[in-house]
Amino acid sequence: MTLTLTVSDEVRALAPGFTHVAIEAYGLVNGPSTEGTSALLDDAARRLAVRLDGRAPHEDPHMAAWRETYTAFGSKPSRTRNSAEALAKRALSDAGLPRINVLVDVYNAISVAHLIPVGGEDIDRVQGGMRLVRATGDEDFVTVAGGEEAVEHPDAGEVVWCDDAGVTCRRWNWRQGPRTRLTEESVSAVFLLEGLAPMPVADVVRAGAELAELLEKFSPGARITVHAPE
Repeated sequence: MTLTLTVSDEVRALAPGFTHVAIEAYGLVNGPSTEGTSALLDDAARRLAVRLDGRAPHEDPHMAAWRETYTAFGSKPSRTRNSAEALAKRALSDAGLPRINVLVDVYNAISVAHLIPVGGEDIDRVQGGMRLVRATGDEDFVTVAGGEEAVEHPDAGEVVWCDDAGVTCRRWNWRQGPRTRLTEESVSAVFLLEGLAPMPVADVVRAGAELAELLEKFSPGARITVHAPE
């Protein structure tokens, strides 16, 4: 893999049932949301409704596991929901899912349909390798507040994704920083699908395979590699 991804021993100890599937993609074509990606999001919302069968997203066993893990590192899961639960709530609301751009729409659709956190990072904006660690609290997280760039710091012990320049995503998969997010100019990306027990690893792999198929559909000719779960 061109981009190195490591999970610290501290995180493994906190969540021994954690697994992730990484998809590396080059030669992507991004742009504004299309009718095709909009239909994909609508279909994902329908699949989610069938999966939940009247339950709230947080009642799903996989989402319950994420809530327990968030609590274990000091976050309040009802206030700072994991990305999949937050998207699922939007998918089931009257407002529905947001339309962002082609690549984000595609991975959001997979997240909602499979009820699994999925993230996408612009490889060209990542500095060095990416690491999933428990924060010291001194790391920089550059975000935007009130239209202005602002620097936050994670809580000590919080689980964060980071690279050599700072935190790229706070509270594991709660809030991505703008520096590495996928924009309409992005052509290279790494997508991360993150699962916790009791979700079977095979289900994470299956979601990754579907994401890879969609990436090939919307970016014909892209070089896509699905890495084995870790």
